[in-house]
Amino acid sequence: MAGTVNESAGTRPGYGQLLRTRGAWTFLLPGFLARQPFAMLTIGILLLVQNTTGSYTTAGAVSATAGVAMALFAPQGGKLADRFGQAAVLLPGVVVHAAAISLLITLALSHAPLWALFAAAVPAGASTPQIGPMVRARWASKLTGSPLMATSAAFESVTDEFTFVIGPVLATALCTGVHPSAGLVAEAVLTVVGGLLFATQRRTQPLPSRAAGGSLQEKGASALSVTGVRVLAVMFLGIGSVFGGMQMSMTAFTKAMGEPGLNGLLYGCFAAGNMIAGIVVGTVAWRSAPQRRLLIAYPLLTLATTPLWAAHSAPLLGGLGLLVGMCIAPALITGFTLVEKLVPAETRTEAFTWLTGSVGLGQAAGSLAAGKLVDKFSAHAGFLVPLCGTALALLVLLALRRSLTPPDASSHVAARGVGHREPVAVD
Repeated sequence: MAGTVNESAGTRPGYGQLLRTRGAWTFLLPGFLARQPFAMLTIGILLLVQNTTGSYTTAGAVSATAGVAMALFAPQGGKLADRFGQAAVLLPGVVVHAAAISLLITLALSHAPLWALFAAAVPAGASTPQIGPMVRARWASKLTGSPLMATSAAFESVTDEFTFVIGPVLATALCTGVHPSAGLVAEAVLTVVGGLLFATQRRTQPLPSRAAGGSLQEKGASALSVTGVRVLAVMFLGIGSVFGGMQMSMTAFTKAMGEPGLNGLLYGCFAAGNMIAGIVVGTVAWRSAPQRRLLIAYPLLTLATTPLWAAHSAPLLGGLGLLVGMCIAPALITGFTLVEKLVPAETRTEAFTWLTGSVGLGQAAGSLAAGKLVDKFSAHAGFLVPLCGTALALLVLLALRRSLTPPDASSHVAARGVGHREPVAVD
């Protein structure tokens, strides 16, 4: 989440200063542990179900069910966390999640009917803790009005990318090297341990809106009522289709090569691109408005996905995956920058969960679509999903780009008069 903190100086407070914020490490460390399952869930389900059924379509459908449930229920959890507090949502949530994952593993290994797998996937996805949005909300609560706010946003996006390096690689290694269910077992353990540790850090959680005495109208308002948030949600759906399409297609690609163990390495290259670009983007003191940067970053992402389907070797696919990953980070970081400016503080956690939930939904849909293409055609056909997903989202982004101008930026535009429609940077 890069933005201009001090345009005259052209500088921004660095990561070191951010990490010296009082109390930060008390929620950062357990938060890092607890957010790993978000990146492990869908690929863990995919690998387990594909192993037990032999069908990529079935595996993609069950994985997609969990992803859809996560996307639909996450914003409601975010709204509850905003109103009642994060611990009140996390404590029962991690217990339900561990039970649902245990049930799903048992059903898959016992070759239960397909409907039973779908039924178990729903609570497994719905109860996935949304730690990333909760950490962002804690930063926002501690740093409101501080120039460190933009730095914290970039730091969180880098942490998310790092999660997508570690999580899928760990899940794949466990599923292929230990047992098909080992990835999900690790996911459940991390959820319980990390989630409970994070929930105990009550001193750093934002004050619940109910305790703050906000109006009923504020409490009932949804972040999704803001047009710009809906546009960003569509954009994040496209990004999710890249994650889902890449996971499914790389799994099929490496299995067809007879080297399933390469899957984690190739996906790691893709995720490493996200992380590297995220670190770089987070260190830049941007002078352009985030909505302008988004209109550059997202077309570049769509362009980068174009040659994926033509890759016929692991090194080439790894290189292209690295490039795609490097194009994802700027779009993600800028999107999270914008949502902070578009919604009030009372709906911040919910707004973040709409975006992360959209990534999960897009990931589920991308996995399902890629699975069907792989089963019907080849592993290469599955790589068309990232291209189609980002291209469709790009059309929406271009058509509704004016809705991404934050209210304060709109006032700057109005002050400049007719004919000056370009918003100034207000970070």
